[in-house]
Amino acid sequence: MSSWINEFSSVFLSTIKDVTPILVVIIFFQLFIIKRQFSQLKNLIIGMVYVIIGITFFLVGLDKALFPLGRLMAEQLTSNSFINPSTDQSVSIAWQDYIWVYVFGGCIGFATTLAEPSLIAVAIKAEQISAGNIKARYLRLSVSIGVAVGIALGTYRIVSGTELYLFIITGYIIVIIQTMFAPKMIVGLAYDSGGVTTSTVTVPLVTSLGIGLATAIPGSNPLLDGFGLIAFASLFPIIAVLAYAQITEWLTRRAQLKRPEEGD
Repeated sequence: MSSWINEFSSVFLSTIKDVTPILVVIIFFQLFIIKRQFSQLKNLIIGMVYVIIGITFFLVGLDKALFPLGRLMAEQLTSNSFINPSTDQSVSIAWQDYIWVYVFGGCIGFATTLAEPSLIAVAIKAEQISAGNIKARYLRLSVSIGVAVGIALGTYRIVSGTELYLFIITGYIIVIIQTMFAPKMIVGLAYDSGGVTTSTVTVPLVTSLGIGLATAIPGSNPLLDGFGLIAFASLFPIIAVLAYAQITEWLTRRAQLKRPEEGD
């Protein structure tokens, strides 16, 4: 119990140091640039206390649960006893044998993104501003599918040892082409959707999964191969949202073309 208290206190003090620059900037601009007193100072103080305590619990939770969970799942899914349960351990393991790693990566990417608070907030605002033309539910689903595909492909990259830049360059070429033909109203939202996926829920599990894979797979370097999954989680949602908008626009045009024919 005492060790937990000491650890919590250490993280709490570190969080205060990290949050202090934010407070300094806000106070400076409010008092010296805007030159107005805080209208709700009490609420501001209470809110910052909640933020500091919340971040502290979150960081402790990452260290105690999410990071170990990601490493554990990577170790179990790549162990010889799971991939090759036969007694013949001399059989070489190919990238095809890690199919459950790709499936797990895709599923965890989809689930964590669907629960991402920042994505929920962006999707709700997008639906409100677009007067319902952009559905929050479909936006969240498309982003989650994009992350799922990206994480699955990213785990394949770690297993196969393929260079990261090949995937990233190819992905952004696709994004550029899509941007030229996608509805203009969705382009900015699509690019932002790639950023909101790299937030509080997705990043810890995905990062620990990548490092765990690179540590467990023979011939992989955790520093060189363990990182990069977040890039996939940021890139492929852009592709997915742009594709969602393009498909929706195509279906709408097709429906409009059919209406005159039905009238005739």
